[in-house]
Formats: sequence, C-alpha cells, structure tokens
Amino acid sequence: MASVAFFYGTLMHPKVLKLVIQNDASHLQICSAVLLDHTRHKIKGEDYPAVVPYANGRTLFTHELTQDERCVRGTLVRGLTARDLARLDAFEDDEYTREQLPVHPLSPFTSVQRDGEIESAGDTRVIPSTPPDLPETLAEPALAHTYVWLDVSRLEAELWSYADFVKHNAWKWYRDGTEVAEEELSERRRKLLKEDRNTILGMNRV
Repeated sequence: MASVAFFYGTLMHPKVLKLVIQNDASHLQICSAVLLDHTRHKIKGEDYPAVVPYANGRTLFTHELTQDERCVRGTLVRGLTARDLARLDAFEDDEYTREQLPVHPLSPFTSVQRDGEIESAGDTRVIPSTPPDLPETLAEPALAHTYVWLDVSRLEAELWSYADFVKHNAWKWYRDGTEVAEEELSERRRKLLKEDRNTILGMNRV
C-alpha cells in the first residue's frame, strides 16, 4: 500500500529525494504543505534541520515565536512504496523517529518529475523567494509519515531556512566530489544497501 510523507529539509529537494530512494520518483506526486505547532531548527554543526513539537522548541528561545514560526512548511509526497520508506528510514537513521502527523496541503498535487524540471534550471527555482502567506482556512489535513528529531540538546535557538539551504548547501548533497557527498552520503548509502539486503531477505522468507 502506497504511503504519504511530509518532508521539511534536504528531502524537499527533488534531486536529494531521488538520490535517497534510488529511483526516478516517477510514481510519486508532490505538493506544498504545512505542519502546525512544530518548529524547524538548525542542528549544531549540520546542514540539515530538525523538527520538534512547538512545546519542545519554544524552550530554546527567550522570545515568543510568531504564528508563522510555529509551523513548518515543506512538501507532502504521496505514492511512496515500502522500499522507498525503508530507504528513507535508513537515510534518517536513529536521530529521528518516524511519526504520523496531520499535515495540511497548500497546493494541488503534481508529478515529482514535473517538479524536478528545476534540475535543468538551477536550484534557485526550487522554492519561491517569498513564500505566500498561509490561507485563513487550511485544507483538511492528511496523516503523513514525518521524521521528528529526538535530541533537543543538539538544536540551535535558530530556525532553519530552506531558501538558505538551496542557496548555500544543497549542491553538496547531490554532486560527487564534495565532503558531504563523499562522507555523509557514502555512509548513508551503505546503510541503504544494508536495508535493501534485509528487505530482500525478508521477502524471501515470506
């Protein structure tokens, strides 16, 4: 049965998502979406972000967050297979726990491949420079697999920006010959290969 997931960090980028699930994502559909009552933080020493419930995230700040800062914008992806999810679990590793949370769509679904047309146009077209305001009335939420961060002590008191990631760091995650590509992704790929072997063995036992 196909699954739905909410991505809010590096996996929002079509190139990174395809790299992680190791296919062309032609079976997937994507739309912009928002997760309420959560905060998205920078992680100390990392390019990728963490999402935690607002009740946990607010403890890191000395000021009250705005309504927009107390929600997380990202992408809702539907059509994920069991193997896709297994590869995503291996990629996220034990820093996160996968939970099903209510996520509100903000736009119609479209093909991930169509969304990925930005690959030939450059990363600056991945998201608009100024995201539109949230509508007064949100669409009905969908329950989506969401990777929630576990160790709040590793978070910075600063919200993570996807626009900054696309501008400064996204290229590290899908181009060969960089420190992240050689170290971070190589380690995660090894875990993905191990997960694939375990999945195949499990299938053989059925």
